[in-house]
Amino acid sequence: MGMGSVEHRHRNWKAIVTGVALAACAPLAGCKDPVETRREPATGPKDRGLAAIKRAGCGSCHEIPGLDWPSGRLGPSLEGFDDVGLIAGQLPNRPDVLAAFIRNAPSVREGSSMPPMPISEAEAADIAAYLYGLDHD
Repeated sequence: MGMGSVEHRHRNWKAIVTGVALAACAPLAGCKDPVETRREPATGPKDRGLAAIKRAGCGSCHEIPGLDWPSGRLGPSLEGFDDVGLIAGQLPNRPDVLAAFIRNAPSVREGSSMPPMPISEAEAADIAAYLYGLDHD
């Protein structure tokens, strides 16, 4: 009986199926769970965030909902930002990481084409709050 016992073959089959299922799910590990990570920022920070976006000129490079002009196309559109899985395709989409990236992208992600912005840490946090609140208006 070179085939082994039925129980042994069944265990091997289960191990193969489990391995295939885990391998198939591995690419999804970097995806953002929209329910668990949804943020609803307070109105104050959102309002200050839009004002900071206007002052810093973020619309020169990005299309930003709520900002009529300018509407840049050099950087990515920020519409629906809360649903983005990764910031700049590599960074976890969390408020602290986003605020740091907004303020000085090259220091957070080497090689970023977004320049350091002339804003304070508080303004960067408010801009992040505005971007996270876009889907909630």
